[in-house]
Amino acid sequence: MTRFFVTGTDTGVGKTEVSTALLSLLVEAGARPFAWKPCESGGTGDGDALWRAGGAWQPRGSVCCYQLGAPLAPALAARKEGRRLDWKRLLSAFEGLGPGPGVVEGAGGLFVPLAGGRDVIDLIEACALPVVLVARAGLGTINHTTLSLNALAGRGLEVAAVVLCRASPARDPSIPFNRTELERRFPRTRFVGPVPFIAAASRRRSALKRALTSFL
Repeated sequence: MTRFFVTGTDTGVGKTEVSTALLSLLVEAGARPFAWKPCESGGTGDGDALWRAGGAWQPRGSVCCYQLGAPLAPALAARKEGRRLDWKRLLSAFEGLGPGPGVVEGAGGLFVPLAGGRDVIDLIEACALPVVLVARAGLGTINHTTLSLNALAGRGLEVAAVVLCRASPARDPSIPFNRTELERRFPRTRFVGPVPFIAAASRRRSALKRALTSFL
C-alpha cells in the first residue's frame, strides 16, 4: 500500500506541493488516498489543498487535527493561543484514517515541536511511514539534507526519496552540484530533481507530478 510521510529540511521548501502531487498521482492511479495534515499554523490553507488533491472524499474535519492562527511551530502557536495540543489525539486521528493509501504532511522540518514535548520526527516514527524528504535546491541544501537524513537514519526510519525543489527563480550556482554530492554521501538513497522553479502554479504541479511518477 502506498503511504508516505512528507517532511522537509526547512519551512517553505515545497512540502505541500509535493504532497498534493503525490495525492493527485494516487488518485489518477485509481486509489482513494487519505490526506492528513496533523497541525496547520498560520492559516495557509494547506489542509484544503491536500483534501482536494486526494479527491475530496474524506470528511473535511479528518484532514487536520489542529488549525492554529499564528505562523509558528504548532506547539508555540498553540501556547500563544492558550491551547494544548494532545499527542494521543494525533495518534488516534492517524489510526482512524485506516490502512489504505495516503499522504501525511508534517509541519516544517524534523525537529519542529508538536505536542507533549514531541517533535515531527517522533510522529514520523509513531506513524511508521516511509519518508519523502523535501529539500530546497540551493545553497545550504547539502548541509540541511545531510543533517535530516542522518537524523532519520538514527531512528531507523525508511526514506522513500529526497525531492530537491527550486523555491526561487534566482540564479544559484550550487544547484548543479548539490545532487551529485548528496548521492555520493548517501548512495542508497533515491534523489529526485532538482525540480525547476515555475511561476505558474498549474505548470509547477505538472512538473512535480512528472518528477514523482517514477517512484510510485
